[in-house]
Amino acid sequence: MNRRTLIKWTGMGGLTALAGGGALAAKSNGENPYYSGAASDHFDGRIFFNPDGIPPRAFADLLRWQFGGGKKSWPKAWPSPFPQARPAPLSSDDGLRVTMVGHATMLIQAGGLTFLTDPVWSDRVSPVSFAGPRRVNAPGIAFEDLPRIDVVLLSHNHYDHFDVATLKRLKATHDPLVVTPLGNDTILRRSVPTMRIASGDWGDDHHLVLPHGEARIHIEPAHHWSARGTGDRRMALWGAFAVETAAGKLYYAGDTGFHRGINYRAAARKHGGFRFALLPIGAYEPRWFMEGQHQNPREAVEGMILAEAQFVAGCHWGTFQLTDEAIEEPRDHLHAELDSRGLPRDRFRPMVPGEVWDVPAAVA
Repeated sequence: MNRRTLIKWTGMGGLTALAGGGALAAKSNGENPYYSGAASDHFDGRIFFNPDGIPPRAFADLLRWQFGGGKKSWPKAWPSPFPQARPAPLSSDDGLRVTMVGHATMLIQAGGLTFLTDPVWSDRVSPVSFAGPRRVNAPGIAFEDLPRIDVVLLSHNHYDHFDVATLKRLKATHDPLVVTPLGNDTILRRSVPTMRIASGDWGDDHHLVLPHGEARIHIEPAHHWSARGTGDRRMALWGAFAVETAAGKLYYAGDTGFHRGINYRAAARKHGGFRFALLPIGAYEPRWFMEGQHQNPREAVEGMILAEAQFVAGCHWGTFQLTDEAIEEPRDHLHAELDSRGLPRDRFRPMVPGEVWDVPAAVA
């Protein structure tokens, strides 16, 4: 049964969760260290899965990919053409401004509130600071120039989305509320014990009443997987978010494979379309390995149409090299797909760090 939670700000460090069915507390059951709960159509009592979906590839397939060749070279530095932004408050609650920080991190100002998606300011996305994919451009906003952050949308626990160092800094400087799928709350509390967290399953929602605005955040399905190490694969849930604000409805798909468009169609049916969506367009090659986990630009455009999103920003490209495609390929393929469908390029922008977009009002 879906759960609805009302969350009210009650002063520094304080929240009250009202109404029946608050977020489940994650407990260790001896097998899954992050979450225990009843089985469902996407949880077997131990691990989460994508219903009728493609499971993550086996280790042998990973080796086949890594040693199979075909990886394009990225430059060591690929500076953004935009300077680092200094976001200012919006003058009206119906304004919607998005600023790209890099990869899947975006600042969204809407309805009096400020959201961050999967915040990463670290130089590398890796379990260790001395190895792993390295940033090829600076964050589009210097951390010290961030405006007040009200809410963090944390989609899953892969290191390019769940950056503990950044989350610690946000706790110390902004004390935001983190909304995240089941199990990720346990991981986060181990590193940041005092972080304010609202977790939930697919279909759950949290109604936030904060001093500067109000929003309802729905945790929705995505087609992906999770792991922080070698022994916790799919033990924390992954997800997308639909956010109702005074400025309109927003959708963040997190990390996702296209999954025959199932989740996009469901989001449109449930929420009636979106003024703005943030959709991944990169990290998709080779397709035989990545198809189930990362959509390509053609699928992202189809997702925009199926989700009934009026305007879209493309993310998950151009900052960290995770897969085989060339650095500019997602942007070029996105433009080609939009052109082939006769869709204006201004409807779906492949945003780069520092780029700011005042999203137009939705057209009835």
